[in-house]
Amino acid sequence: MAVQYLKKSDPPRQAMDKETDETVARMLEEIRTGGEEAARRYARDLDGWKGEIVVGEATFAEAEKSLSSLTRDDIRFARDRVQDFAKRQRDSLHEFEAELIPGLIAGQKLIPCNTAGCYVPGGRYAHAASAIMSVGTAAVARVPNIVATSPAHREHGINPAILYAAKVCGAGTVLALGGVQAVAALAYGLFTGKEADIIVGPGNRFVAEAKRRLFGRVGIDVVAGPTESAVIADDTADPEIVAADLIGQAEHGPDSPVWLITTSRRVGEAVLARIPGTIAALPDIARNAATAAWRDYGEIVLCDTREEAVEVSDRYASEHLQVLASDLDWWLGKLTNYGSLFLGEETTVAYGDKCSGPNHILPTRGASRYTGGLSVGKFIKTVTYQRLTREASRTVGQIAARISRLEGMEGHARTGDVRLKKYYPDEKFELGTLGGNR
Repeated sequence: MAVQYLKKSDPPRQAMDKETDETVARMLEEIRTGGEEAARRYARDLDGWKGEIVVGEATFAEAEKSLSSLTRDDIRFARDRVQDFAKRQRDSLHEFEAELIPGLIAGQKLIPCNTAGCYVPGGRYAHAASAIMSVGTAAVARVPNIVATSPAHREHGINPAILYAAKVCGAGTVLALGGVQAVAALAYGLFTGKEADIIVGPGNRFVAEAKRRLFGRVGIDVVAGPTESAVIADDTADPEIVAADLIGQAEHGPDSPVWLITTSRRVGEAVLARIPGTIAALPDIARNAATAAWRDYGEIVLCDTREEAVEVSDRYASEHLQVLASDLDWWLGKLTNYGSLFLGEETTVAYGDKCSGPNHILPTRGASRYTGGLSVGKFIKTVTYQRLTREASRTVGQIAARISRLEGMEGHARTGDVRLKKYYPDEKFELGTLGGNR
């Protein structure tokens, strides 16, 4: 491949974050043994929150009242788009029952988890959209018990937009907790008496590590890293829009990678020239984050052909992938590794982040090579069942016994033997020999 870098990243070398690991392990154990009082203590010490942990109806009402009618309308618009898409996902899943051979009935059932925990970040930005993505999707999956949790800061509590979004999307309970203490409360069933079956939603490195450590005890969506975005651009792309889209995602944080993969040197160089001014025009918090992200993690990759661009993009396996190029259907058919794909100039990652419909909780760190993002199916267990007649047991029992003995599992084999002897006492069957191949 004749790939060149117009800009190559040089991320700061980081030692293994033992401090995060040790802190999370200690906190989880303290909350596991100390229960609700330990969680309250961390909320007080880390976030300055001394109020009630379980949000009451009066607080929801105050939050709704504090929002403008336009803001409420916007949140409901986003909810409706996300839930419409999730309903279509749910409708694409099917239960079935089939007769595989005469008398052997096998089927598939779709059963929602009983309790879903939805973590909604509330630090640098007020992530109302994350409440919509997680809570709204769990509601469409028909999870009977949805618990959302978000940090409450000092006397201000949870951001009103997050509270309103969680409520209108279907959260049964909202907890005023953030960080490790929130994840632990969901996993251990604190304040609700119902342990989460699955915990979803983005968060900082402490939240991600807590979810990772608890995986197995509970299900999780992904072990999320910093947000990452890639843009594929050909000679038809507008450099101003490309630069805006890259830096629009870089504001997520100082360690959020943004990558441009282009078949046009002209576009690549024009974007490189525009980015400093694009960053400089941002407000302080966003500017500081984007400056570090672009400096340390930003890349511009120049490819000779669009086939090379596909290969590079699939190797990066970006969380978000935009295509600003001609022949969009070609790219849709060829690209394989991405969390969510955004096709054409009229489409941008921010639309998906906020309100267009598909979920914005997506795989990072190359995980899109093997998994997609949060979907209604994440909250639904695909389980199986089977039922046999005696005649079918006659056929299956012999084969199961022989395979079991081939594998050296005599106890398994005898569960077939005993049925064959009961149902067909006068027949002789070839049941195999232990360790044999017949």
